[in-house]
Amino acid sequence: MHTRTLGQGLQVSAIGLGCMGMSQSYGPNPGDRDDRIGVLRAAVDRGVTFFDTAEVYGPYANEELVGEALAPVRDQVVIATKFGWRIEDGVSAGLDSRPEHIKRVADASLRRLRTDTIDLFYQHRVDPDIPIEEVAGAVAELVQAGKVRHFGLSEAGARTIRRAHAVHPVSAVQSEYSLWTRDPEPEVLPTLAELGIGFVPFSPLGKGFLTGTVDTTTAFAKDDIRTTIPRFDEDNLAANQALVDHVATLAHTHGATPGQVALAWLLAQQTWIAPIPGTRRVERLDENAGATQVALSADDIADLDATAARIGVHGDRYNEMHLGLVGK
Repeated sequence: MHTRTLGQGLQVSAIGLGCMGMSQSYGPNPGDRDDRIGVLRAAVDRGVTFFDTAEVYGPYANEELVGEALAPVRDQVVIATKFGWRIEDGVSAGLDSRPEHIKRVADASLRRLRTDTIDLFYQHRVDPDIPIEEVAGAVAELVQAGKVRHFGLSEAGARTIRRAHAVHPVSAVQSEYSLWTRDPEPEVLPTLAELGIGFVPFSPLGKGFLTGTVDTTTAFAKDDIRTTIPRFDEDNLAANQALVDHVATLAHTHGATPGQVALAWLLAQQTWIAPIPGTRRVERLDENAGATQVALSADDIADLDATAARIGVHGDRYNEMHLGLVGK
């Protein structure tokens, strides 16, 4: 596994690990807590040094899991977590990025993560009620206090990124980005390139779709987030299938899997992009890590881009409520 450098010199593995699914959103886990800890530690053994969690995943359970699993190797890894939600009675109850709240969240996350410093602290969603300058200022104070190393934003728009960066340097922005989610390309990615900020794509495999293992016959558990996403409606899945079929054909010529080609495409976009696919299985860790060895040619990339543009994407990537929280 080679490394990549995000903004402000933050060095991470080229492929990270999104940990959310170990606590929520994708149905029952294929094992107990010890199994999930084993997967997290297996990731480190495979050269993964970049782990993404958040207080709201669970809530709290995901940070506790990540903290326990990575405590023995804490000096070898970069842990990213997030603030910005008000959590009441164990569920998220709206946005809250008041400076005093950010500082309370940081202290609680430090305890759950069993660490003295949060490597990368993202605002999970932009809070329209709190000026981003106040948010950046609060994180700057946490950096000065030694509780946080780097400041990040999640699903923020270009204007917000600029305003935040003017107060305290932003090291990374994360948003959904993949062959079938190209939203960051017109404005966000050029802004990051200009300002020297890294980019962390989440759901880089299209929430499983780009691996070729999801189709119209797939039965999702009732608590699987994909049951709420229009893009996973049966008609939309059928219409989107042509893209993953094309990816699979190209993958075959490279002796790779569709998921590896989808990740290799992302890695080829910029050297300061580090995707964080999620998984709960060791065999998927191996597959995802193998994407760094898939060398796509310029013709391959042009072909994938042209195919994605021709086919288009059917269905939104979030339901209406969640769409209202992105790109601010």
